[in-house]
Amino acid sequence: MMTTRRPRRVWLVLPALLLASSAFAAGPDLALIAARVDAGQFAAAESAIAASLAQEGLPAVTRDALEFQRERMRRILLDFPLDADAVKTRLRSEIPDLTDAEFANWDAHGLFESQIIDGERRYFSRAAANLFRLSREALARRRQQTPLVDGPMEHLNPYHREVLDAAAAAHTTSAAPRHVRVKQSLTVKADAVPAGETVRAWIPYPRAIAGQQENLRFLRSEPAKRTIAPESALQRTVYLEKPAVAGRPTVFSIQYELTVYGRHFDVDADKVVPATITPELAPYVAERAPHMVFSEAMRLFSRQIVGEEKNPWRIAQRLFAAVDQVPWAGAREYSTITNIGDYALHAGHADCGQQTLLLITLLRLNGIPTRWQSGMVYSDGAFTNLHDWGQLYMAPYGWMPVDVTTGRLDSPDPVLAGFYLGGLDAYRLAFNDDWGRQFTPAKTHFRSDTVDSQRGEAEWRGGNLYYDQFDYDFEAQVGSARAMR
Repeated sequence: MMTTRRPRRVWLVLPALLLASSAFAAGPDLALIAARVDAGQFAAAESAIAASLAQEGLPAVTRDALEFQRERMRRILLDFPLDADAVKTRLRSEIPDLTDAEFANWDAHGLFESQIIDGERRYFSRAAANLFRLSREALARRRQQTPLVDGPMEHLNPYHREVLDAAAAAHTTSAAPRHVRVKQSLTVKADAVPAGETVRAWIPYPRAIAGQQENLRFLRSEPAKRTIAPESALQRTVYLEKPAVAGRPTVFSIQYELTVYGRHFDVDADKVVPATITPELAPYVAERAPHMVFSEAMRLFSRQIVGEEKNPWRIAQRLFAAVDQVPWAGAREYSTITNIGDYALHAGHADCGQQTLLLITLLRLNGIPTRWQSGMVYSDGAFTNLHDWGQLYMAPYGWMPVDVTTGRLDSPDPVLAGFYLGGLDAYRLAFNDDWGRQFTPAKTHFRSDTVDSQRGEAEWRGGNLYYDQFDYDFEAQVGSARAMR
């Protein structure tokens, strides 16, 4: 952990901003160091980092980039703590008669995410749990055939029909609203920060978005003094400070309420035309390194899926269906991945943010403006979860939602089946309208998530507080918009 206070700086997506900096031209080869980290050559990367940091007159941006690569290695080791025997032990709690041959076969087929780090194969902490998402054979071998945990909106239910019927009846694209009261908290573990030191916390907070989430009203916070980022902040937060007390956790919380709408766009493919790329739309058809890159592999995949199709809506349908086929699995931390879109293309599985970044990259590659959203999903009961999705622009209809992870619903009705391409439920809050953007006020130290902002962030003058040093919670009380006014 860093022990000296450095000038406050804005931490965005370090691999994108720092690796691309011209400050590296005459200094350390940051791209080579990052490649060594990706290749699991940690000892060689550390040696190069140490030698570079020892240089006189090293620019601050270069020093920060080197320190981040060191931190990235630390985070990767946290994500990949297991050897093969540890994974087998976890699996045998679910498959008691698992054989070594079965494990070796599944491993050979890439069903256990792993990395070779300095010659030692290390497995992802969620490798055993992910197996049941990736292999029907393994799922059939499970001792207890309990359903995998999914949210209620991930399967067809009456709410989806409610949105379609209400939107049609009112001739609108926003329908079936829900009023939501939210409490979010961030709890820094006891003694993670020395007593008396100031703990700084950023808790994600939504923006009002016309037709999607409206009537936003902040209720209270703990502590009461707070800084709410402006609505222009694309990754909006509430900033709080509190001194650490010996032996006690440091707890921060916010409460607010708002109205969230279901969305449905009734798209006629024959009326869709290519969008005129105005200056306002231009950023949304462009590459954005490091996670949205039009690589040759991405172009090849796009050609295989799109073929000769020219209609933007039908192109979107094809790409949506293709990315929907990427199996969902629990993900390693985004800050450890150099190019998330490329990772989702090749890993054989992806979580919601990884799938979304892949789809956004492919849509932009085909000239379809696309942008990011993310936040939390919730339910009428106790279910909540982090979630990422996006928006695409279809002329003449405008911006509309797309959630490729929830994907196609199981329905013979094509409109219901395709609900999440041009539709959205009211059981989610968007905290973020982009990824890797600035906080207000800015963090001094590295962010725990350099891409997304859902769990919150915390630090003190000695450094960032990572996910093993704090917990987060999200509670949502849902009612009809009319009943809870």
